[in-house]
Amino acid sequence: MTKDKNIYINRELSWLQFNARVLQEAADENVPLIERLRFLGIFSNNLDEFFKVRYATVKRIDEAGKGAKTELGGIKASDLLEEITQIVINQQSESLEILDSIYKELERENIHIIDETEIDEEQHHFIKDYFYQEVSSALVVIVLSEDFDLPELKDSSGYLVVKMSNSNNQDQFALIEISKALNRFIVLPKKGNSNSIIMIDDLLRYCLDDIFNIFNYESITAHMIKITRDGELDFDSDLSKSFIDKLSDSVKDRQSGEPVRFVYDKNIDEDTLNFLLKRMEIDSKDSIIPGGRYHNRRDYMDFPSLGRTDLLYKKIKQLPVKGLSFEESIFKTIEKKDYLVYTPYHTFSYIVKFLREAALDPKVKTIKITIYRLAQISHVASSLINAAKNGKKVTVSIELRARFDEEANINYAEQMQNAGVIMLFGVPGLKVHCKMCVIEREENDTLVRYGFVSTGNFNESTAKVYTDFTLLTANPKILKDINKVFNFFEVNYKVNRYKHIITSPHYTKSKIFALIDKEIENAKNGKPAYIKLKLNSISSYKMVDKLYDASRAGVKVQMIVRGLCCLVPGVKGMSENIEIISIIDKFLEHTRLYIFCNNDNPKVYISSADWMTRNIDNRVEVSCPIYDKDIKQELQELYEICWNDNVKARIINETQDNTYRRNDKPKVRAQFDTYKYYTNKLGV
Repeated sequence: MTKDKNIYINRELSWLQFNARVLQEAADENVPLIERLRFLGIFSNNLDEFFKVRYATVKRIDEAGKGAKTELGGIKASDLLEEITQIVINQQSESLEILDSIYKELERENIHIIDETEIDEEQHHFIKDYFYQEVSSALVVIVLSEDFDLPELKDSSGYLVVKMSNSNNQDQFALIEISKALNRFIVLPKKGNSNSIIMIDDLLRYCLDDIFNIFNYESITAHMIKITRDGELDFDSDLSKSFIDKLSDSVKDRQSGEPVRFVYDKNIDEDTLNFLLKRMEIDSKDSIIPGGRYHNRRDYMDFPSLGRTDLLYKKIKQLPVKGLSFEESIFKTIEKKDYLVYTPYHTFSYIVKFLREAALDPKVKTIKITIYRLAQISHVASSLINAAKNGKKVTVSIELRARFDEEANINYAEQMQNAGVIMLFGVPGLKVHCKMCVIEREENDTLVRYGFVSTGNFNESTAKVYTDFTLLTANPKILKDINKVFNFFEVNYKVNRYKHIITSPHYTKSKIFALIDKEIENAKNGKPAYIKLKLNSISSYKMVDKLYDASRAGVKVQMIVRGLCCLVPGVKGMSENIEIISIIDKFLEHTRLYIFCNNDNPKVYISSADWMTRNIDNRVEVSCPIYDKDIKQELQELYEICWNDNVKARIINETQDNTYRRNDKPKVRAQFDTYKYYTNKLGV
């Protein structure tokens, strides 16, 4: 199949449209007001990571002198860099308009975001006291001089560029680093029913004379800038260093990576801007974006709630799983049948209970688990350390290269290693992204396996906001296969055969292709044929082409794709039988679910793998079949709830305009209706 831009959507442009859907949530007046601000923060944080990783990758391709049209979906790297910059400039402009409208609505709710020009006498005393008690000692202030090199600015940190002017036209410049350790939002003393908040940026502007009182100037101004650097890790070749040491050094070096984006206050003086660009050696291949007065808007994710629960989403009470009890042995319960935990609707505590019970049970001999991203305070890690102290043989495969969580994973790896846990640091050339655990328990002189397989990280924090499936099982067929994956971690040169699970990098493509080919065959023979997929992303051209083949054969394909999507649905002669929606709502949709009709005897899998080249060829992934008929039915019903969403679902099409799906059917909001689905199951 010829690869051109009519067949594939460029992955970078598709990702930007995903982030546009996040921005839609910030603009949606039906979303609670403070939640809208937090979506703005998510939008900004996403954009930071996009520039660190994807924009930086395209820039590398361009600088290497490669056309790379095939890799980039039919667009030259240099043209793509320009298009990305223009889209981001437009999105940033839109986000500023949204922010302005949110501020106006906050004022109607008696919440005022004030700047340094609006401070009254009472607030003046509070702010000065706060500055000297909480801020001044934490400030990093750099006085700039033509005689000295400009210090390297930290990745994604905000800086105030200060210009001090006098009548001699000898301007003095300085930088104030806005430390991430400082609270971005300072809540001022309440007056009656009125709340006022000042941002740390404006507090610093108010206190410029306190910071620079040793200088002689007639006027002083401060404008914000931010630089984003290439987030790729470069490993040195020093053979005397351990992998942990190399990774630690590489994470530190990330702060001084090549700049890829420079954002500045559009009201900054032109001479100040030119001074900075020249000294920072920023050129036209970097994305130079004029912005508003404030940057690092990712901090809005932590905007204070001020006790205003009416301006937030109502917190759900996490539900129990019918049939599972915290007062009984989890092993005895899952010995009888499989159970599905669907966070955040169900509590993550079942996974912690499983590990804690394994740590204490004298009959448990071994625990093996994969770890990708741990919570800042991880009960999972503490349970594994506890198990090792109780004499269990605990093996942890931890992916130290989980992007932007490397430092946290290194810290926990060292803690577990010191406690006697056997640590496996991935597989050469591959990331370990599968999420699974298997334990061996001695029962009647025989080792019996119990375990779980998940679509998400074993992380208590994200389990409250990410939707993920975890299958708790004692099925010996599945667990035998999972145990083989752990054997592969230790003996990488041996490729195992698996009878039940589907694994990357060796079998995902061939096994999924076989499942799709079966649907194609059934469609051609007049039998029922469909494919239903729920993914975070799809960018593998091979997988896209295979779905095009299925569509041309008459297989009905339904896809729910949260993030980037390189497949173009609804094109006659290519993809007219493919429909795609994307759901962005209160929780982050993170589940991967594959359903194949199989002549009305559906095959159902939960998976850690998206359909991206990295997941198929460059990572260790596991897709787990669902054999329990009740859970299989449950997953199909959950998919239908998502597919019928006509409130938060957007239609994915060639124009990428993120149109909401609207119809005359009864309103279905997937995340809210999923919660109702489970409360009905419990009879609540």
